[in-house]
Amino acid sequence: MNTEAVYFRQNVQVEPLVDQWYAWSHLIPPATTARNLTERHLKIMDSYVNAPMVHAAAVKNPKMLGGPFIDYGGQRVAEIAELRDRTKKSRQNLLELSSALEGLGAMLKTEAKGLSMHPLYPRIPEALKGYVELTYDLNSNPSFRLIEPLLYRSKYYDATAQSLMLSLITGDDRPFVLSTPRLGEPDTLHMQVPFADARVDRLFELKDTPRTRHQVIDDLHLSQAQASQMEPLLTPERPPRYVPYDGSGIRWRYFGHACILIETNELSIMFDPVLSYTYDSSVSRYTYLDIPDRLDYVIITHNHQDHILFETLLQLRNRIGTVIVPKGGSGALQDPSLKLTLLNAGFKSVVELGELELLPIPSGELLGIPFLGEHSDLAISTKLAYLLRLGSESLLLAADSCNIDPEMYRNLYKEIGEVSALFLGMECDGAPLSWLYGPLLLSRLDRNSDESRRLSGSNFDQAIDIVDRFKCKQVYVYAMGQEPWLNYVMSIKYTDQSRPIVESNRLIEACRSRGIVAERLYGEKEILLDCVLQ
Repeated sequence: MNTEAVYFRQNVQVEPLVDQWYAWSHLIPPATTARNLTERHLKIMDSYVNAPMVHAAAVKNPKMLGGPFIDYGGQRVAEIAELRDRTKKSRQNLLELSSALEGLGAMLKTEAKGLSMHPLYPRIPEALKGYVELTYDLNSNPSFRLIEPLLYRSKYYDATAQSLMLSLITGDDRPFVLSTPRLGEPDTLHMQVPFADARVDRLFELKDTPRTRHQVIDDLHLSQAQASQMEPLLTPERPPRYVPYDGSGIRWRYFGHACILIETNELSIMFDPVLSYTYDSSVSRYTYLDIPDRLDYVIITHNHQDHILFETLLQLRNRIGTVIVPKGGSGALQDPSLKLTLLNAGFKSVVELGELELLPIPSGELLGIPFLGEHSDLAISTKLAYLLRLGSESLLLAADSCNIDPEMYRNLYKEIGEVSALFLGMECDGAPLSWLYGPLLLSRLDRNSDESRRLSGSNFDQAIDIVDRFKCKQVYVYAMGQEPWLNYVMSIKYTDQSRPIVESNRLIEACRSRGIVAERLYGEKEILLDCVLQ
């Protein structure tokens, strides 16, 4: 039996974890990991241990979706307590780093009054000495810059905290990832393996390249118990082969949320990969079975958990040529370098693109477009929209860009001209700043400020200005988090009265009244563009 060739089943759910918390992009850089540990994870676990039934009631309340509540029905309290205590014991370095970041912020606030920073360096908390530069902005407000490459080479980056949790999935319901740690189940295989380990790629090659059971077990260093847990995840049944696009024009496919696959007969590009697994569902969708054997480029728009999803990226890594990310690396705590994040997670070719920087590609070019808004007015540069030109077609993939300054688009029009198709997010009732960035704040933010500074995309007035400005012929509203398989990273449930739905309906109606093709994308969509490629 061990010599039979087997594949990975297509409904094997793979959750990447850091200390049993779902691994999103702020749980890889050491500084943001430290702050999320102390200001999110430990606080949530303490709350659950003290009042588990409060959490059980909260996760059933639609108004509390995405809140800091553990979704275990008030059960498994002892396991959560054990995880909390074990984390405190094993991650002393990160606890010290988090405290040092807070201490540094407080010291600068009271001591840096516009005079030279040089005398303050000896007073940097011990855990941060040698890892920061003290700075002022042009208004003499004090701050600091993290030297991220050194932090990754320090004791604060520990890849042994990383693991993969594998199980079979048959439906879309999953606990929200930012608030519920993953505990083991009898039918769940938990593999302690760093994301950068080559075994991760060989594991996911099993999706289309068979190996014997013995080879799988031996290569992954599975114990006897783990081998038994692996067995249901394997099948001798060969998956259907992907049929590549071989037309003379362009095909684009919508995979849900902000995930767009664009193909020509010589090129494949995927934006913001977030994929569903293959299982029976009432909502038609593309899945991992619909991905080319080779993705020449994977392009990331910004550093939010619904746009850079390691659960998907790790499974595609062995197929990816180059990952394109927005240029960043400013050293700001709230703006970790995506390039460093991906390189340390095992991706080999990562290229940064800046605003109005051009990347030549077969039959066209990729241009970085400024991305305003949706980041709660924080100084974050790691965000980019993209203009993709292929032949006579020009597609502007703007993700969650918010048109808070129409003059910027007026200036851009002078540079890039008309756009064939616009893809724009309109989640205009975004969460408050603290929902995502709260753990990184080093001083208290009052409630009014928090509610005012939201993670919001464009509303109707802002969106229609972009449409008019670039004389778009097609308009697609996307990145709305509506697909049911995205609830575990988005926690969004709209009604017909929800403002993002009302505003995007207005946009669609206004566009159609002007003869512009317009649609709010949902589930799956395929468009063939008949154009001449050079």
